[in-house]
Amino acid sequence: MSLDPTAASTTTKDGAEVVVLLDEDGSAVGTAPKATVHTDRTPLHLAFSAYVFGSDGHLLLTRRALDKATFPGIWTNSVCGHPAPGEDLADAVHRRARLELGVEVTGVRLLLPDFRYRAEMHGVVENELCPVYAAWLAPGERLRLDPSEVHEATWVGWNEVCEEVRFGLRAVSPWCARQLRLLEARGPDPRRWSEGDAALLPPAARTVGA
Repeated sequence: MSLDPTAASTTTKDGAEVVVLLDEDGSAVGTAPKATVHTDRTPLHLAFSAYVFGSDGHLLLTRRALDKATFPGIWTNSVCGHPAPGEDLADAVHRRARLELGVEVTGVRLLLPDFRYRAEMHGVVENELCPVYAAWLAPGERLRLDPSEVHEATWVGWNEVCEEVRFGLRAVSPWCARQLRLLEARGPDPRRWSEGDAALLPPAARTVGA
């Protein structure tokens, strides 16, 4: 495990993806290979969730790959990921949208800067400070899913998905269910949602552009 929170690479020397480890205040305390982090004692680390909308206002829901280490085969928000050390979170949203969905997104906007959750499935724990963003599919883009990350995807009306999850008619990941409740309270039109306060981001996520 590296104890240098300012390391700039997304990977270790052997090419393994790394995540940023956090203390309880959200400050970086080191990095660790992603492949080793998610266990029954997963340390707190930095992540993000993004909700990608189409021009018609529909939300892209994705089903996680069936062989994912955490929450395999579970429907969730459009894209999730871990920023590299020192990487701006909005840049990480763009990067992971390209990698997982094969698309460019626009209008990336911070919504829930201090969202945090802990969830467990089959003895494997997710334990993340996970700011939440909205983004929009760029004009002319078509999904090209990476099957190692996303098993399938579907577009659903925003009000429809909120109601389905609220009444137990659609099962989604624990973090997505909580995020939907918080976002739904902002109103029925995602384009009118107010931007979150960047000052409330975890300190580890304020490295770039601070």
